Amino acid sequence: MVTENDEVNVTKIVVIDSDSVLPSDAAMQIYASETDITIKETCFGTMVTGPREAVERVVEEVRSLDRNHIFVKERGFAPGDERRCRASRGGGPRPGFHYLREEVQMLPIIGHALDDYERGNVIEKPKVSGKLPVSNLKEIIESEL
Repeated sequence: MVTENDEVNVTKIVVIDSDSVLPSDAAMQIYASETDITIKETCFGTMVTGPREAVERVVEEVRSLDRNHIFVKERGFAPGDERRCRASRGGGPRPGFHYLREEVQMLPIIGHALDDYERGNVIEKPKVSGKLPVSNLKEIIESEL
């Protein structure tokens, strides 16, 4: 059941993939904000729940610690929502957990690409070879016979 208060609140997942910022550093930054929000540390990072304006302000403060290696995703359901809560579903991973795990594994590549982009490194596109001419294909087949 969605209440009026739930409509105003949002939950964002903050994932840290940084060599210079630890998840505990980000959590301490959030705790130090003295904002009326709820914080939950998870295996992927930190979930921040509260009024949209407060959550977005705190998340931007945390991202400023290492913009290219701190990633934020809005969560579709608030913590404890019966549609997603493992306690009300009988245990097991929550829906979306495996997809989130896959996303988190891609973050180091994305962070390094953002670093390269900021440094102005030119990324060369791989050369794609064209189609094999029919005459070459015939030669390959005949040489194998």
